[in-house]
This record gives sequence, C-alpha cells and structure tokens, in this order.
Amino acid sequence: MRRLIICLALPLFLAACEGGKHVWASDEAVREAAFVSGEPPSVTLFTVIGTTTGGGGHSALMIDGTQRVIFDPAGSWYHPWVPERNDVDYGITERMYKFYIDYHARETWFVREQKVPVTLEQAELIRARAEAAGPVGQMFCASSVSGILHDVPGFESIPRTMMPLKLSAAFGKLPGVTTDDHYDNDPDDNSGVLMVEQEIAKHGAPERF
Repeated sequence: MRRLIICLALPLFLAACEGGKHVWASDEAVREAAFVSGEPPSVTLFTVIGTTTGGGGHSALMIDGTQRVIFDPAGSWYHPWVPERNDVDYGITERMYKFYIDYHARETWFVREQKVPVTLEQAELIRARAEAAGPVGQMFCASSVSGILHDVPGFESIPRTMMPLKLSAAFGKLPGVTTDDHYDNDPDDNSGVLMVEQEIAKHGAPERF
C-alpha cells in the first residue's frame, strides 16, 4: 500500500506521539477541504499496535458526519493538502484515509480499525468535542479520545484511560462495531515517500484527493 503514498503524497514523517503544538488552519482552507463521504454516520477508532510487543502506541478517531475528519491527538501524521486545527485534520477523502493507515502500518506496527455506526447527532457532538480538545499533549492520545467519547450518549461504557489497548477493548464491545487489522511490511524509515516530489513534478498533483 505504500506505493499509494509514493505516487500521490508529499513527504511525510515517521509516526510519533509528539503533540502539544498549536496549529490553526484558516477558515478558507478548512471550508475548501471539507469532504462529505456520503456514507452513513460513523465513528472509527484507530489503534496503532506493536507487531512483536503487542503494546499500544497510539489512538485516534475518524468521525464521519456532515463531513469526515480525523482527530489525531498528539500525532505526527501530516499532509500539506489536509488542513489541521489543533489535532483535527479536515478533508479526509478515501485516499487520505488510506494514507493515514498506511503511514502508521509498517513492519513494527499494525493498525486496528474499529468502526461503529452512530446517529448524525452523535457524530457532530463527537466532532465538536474533538475540535475543542486540542492541542493534546504528548502521550495523552488515548486519554483525550476516551475523554471525548465517555460522556457521549451511547458511549458511556468507554472508560477514561491512558491505555490505547484498554480503549480499543472497550470500543470493540460497542453494538454494531466492525474490526479490521491493517498490516504492512514496509521498513520503519518510510524512505519510499521521499520519491514523491519527483512523481508530482512529472505527473502533477491531483486537484482533489
């Protein structure tokens, strides 16, 4: 899957929970990037898990309501065509969704994707809470995600926790949840993405992802 990034993305950097940085894209950038998937409302929990250790490394939410965004607390994923406001990334098209997973999945980490259907009201409430939460400090990704979900109707069973795996286990018990694990054998250095500038110079950047 890494070839998707090589062909279409600009250089990215290795995943890490760095966090705490104030980033505020303009109203125009956020408005222009807004992406409506046309799918039923849903909330997806991403958990990055060590392939050999089994330890949890990161938690994030994808919220699909009136528009689709990713809340990536203390995360390092970045794309220049995805406006960010304090850990909330806007313009999450199908390709950007795949890029996000591919960025984190490599030989030492896999990504667990857990998706649950929600009402539009639930999705918009969760997005509003995510927009008010950032920027999130280092190592507080699971804490911020669980805190956002805990008080939302239908998510009361989600405990407040600092542990990504504990959060994932609780999320997995929600009614209607589906789970997919994403693996990738690419090396940790993600060096292939450095070829992308040549690809874009040759073929041009797509107008819309």
